Amino acid sequence: MPEQIVIVEYDPNWPSLFFKLKTPVAEVLGDLALAIEHVGSTSVPGLAAKPIIDMDVVVASTAYIRATTLALATLGYVHEGDLGIEGREAFLCPSNTPRHHLYVCPRDSKELRRHLSFRDYLIKHSDKAHRYARLKLELAQKFASNRQAYTDAKSEYIQMITERALHDLGAI
Repeated sequence: MPEQIVIVEYDPNWPSLFFKLKTPVAEVLGDLALAIEHVGSTSVPGLAAKPIIDMDVVVASTAYIRATTLALATLGYVHEGDLGIEGREAFLCPSNTPRHHLYVCPRDSKELRRHLSFRDYLIKHSDKAHRYARLKLELAQKFASNRQAYTDAKSEYIQMITERALHDLGAI
């Protein structure tokens, strides 16, 4: 049976959960990680979201992916490859941790820039964040057990926000 899409109101505990998940990752990676960013909807205060933390581990270049992958494996992370999205490597989280998504991105990755600009734009523009929350709630009801349809239906709004954010940064 397909997993149900559940969107919940913003939880003020998400930042501390991110920190709890980030700490062992930062410890095992040491200087391999230039930064570990809280991204995705749970990183935007007040935004309704699926209760799953998204983390981007930033590395200097693709040359550091292998070493990062080996270090993360010691914590139980399983490398899944880029899953068709260039500029980020996806990992399954260890079974003994709260459910979360972890990605490793080179610092010059378009995907990292997209994640950060989307997050930062929604933080600055609460009206756009509220509109996005309403859209996600509507789509979660409409496509409750069809994750791909849910994702596809919100992609136009995400793209529009990302383009505005990148434009504001002078990146496009």
